[in-house]
Amino acid sequence: MLIDSHCHLDFEDFAGDREGVIARARAAGLERMITISTRVAQFPTIRALAEAYTDVYCTVGTHPHNAHEEQVETAELVALAQHPKCVGIGEAGLDYHYDQAPRDVAERVFRTHIAAARETGLPLVIHARDADDDVAKIVEDEMGKGAFKAVLHCFTSSRKLAEAGLELGFYISFSGVLTFKKSDDLRAIARDVPEDRLLVETDAPFLAPVPYRGKRNEPAFVAETAKVLAEVKGVTPAALAKMTSANVLRLFSKMPAPLLAAAQ
Repeated sequence: MLIDSHCHLDFEDFAGDREGVIARARAAGLERMITISTRVAQFPTIRALAEAYTDVYCTVGTHPHNAHEEQVETAELVALAQHPKCVGIGEAGLDYHYDQAPRDVAERVFRTHIAAARETGLPLVIHARDADDDVAKIVEDEMGKGAFKAVLHCFTSSRKLAEAGLELGFYISFSGVLTFKKSDDLRAIARDVPEDRLLVETDAPFLAPVPYRGKRNEPAFVAETAKVLAEVKGVTPAALAKMTSANVLRLFSKMPAPLLAAAQ
């Protein structure tokens, strides 16, 4: 059993092929997919996808690229997150690579999402790109106001941020980037992440793993990332799948366990 802990099934890249994408994911052994919100305004579409497929769940939130486009408030996030298939908050965070939102606005929106995660008890999905120091500073400051759960998604940051996140009890999720030829440093970080804090994801339709690199990514391809992560950790693919799925279900605890996981 595998779980794709982060994909974007609502994106136009899947228009006309969504049924096929989900069918291929199931055939590849996936029993859960979490489709991640990037705009609160589009939550009705994301929610409808989760309602349409028994094995698809969702989050609610605003990506840092869009932080300046939406007046996101904690109360709205909390209210929308009450939907039974909404299992997380985000993705939210900081992105200094593209800097599409003013940094002060992005920080305010990031903190708003942290407050929603704290209030709901749902995990925050954190996007961090070229902003390691500020992400660490903000989450450490916010943790002082009250505990919250989180995952550093599509992790490509520094060992320093990984260690800071782990110290706060966060999980770390690896995408297809882990399989790239030049990702030796990232694989070294993954090797040292405790087994009970590891997740795998696709971030589909982006970042397809080897051997699909350059193509549109889809949830079924998470098996390739899991295969490389298993090699890095020195375990079998089956053991890695069991481990990461248990971690997803522990973190996204509102999501019920699949029948297979519940029986183990």
